[in-house]
Amino acid sequence: MIKVYCYDRCSTCKKALAWLDSKKISYEKIDIKGDHPDEASLRAFHKKSGLPLKRFFNTSGMLYRENQLSKKLPSMSEDQQFKL
Repeated sequence: MIKVYCYDRCSTCKKALAWLDSKKISYEKIDIKGDHPDEASLRAFHKKSGLPLKRFFNTSGMLYRENQLSKKLPSMSEDQQFKL
């Protein structure tokens, strides 16, 4: 069974879960706000995904905007980004 970290109000998360349901793929839904993945898990997800690390940030979220991460992330090391 796969683990799916979701935010209930996220439309992308809802679409992903609907797709999994339509394919009858079983999953464990994890509330990302209440149960954050640890740094080791994030590193593993990042490595497996092949995506840029910035794709793991919720650019629509309040914390992202309040902390002006769009300006800060480019000058941060990957280690610093993972610690966020």
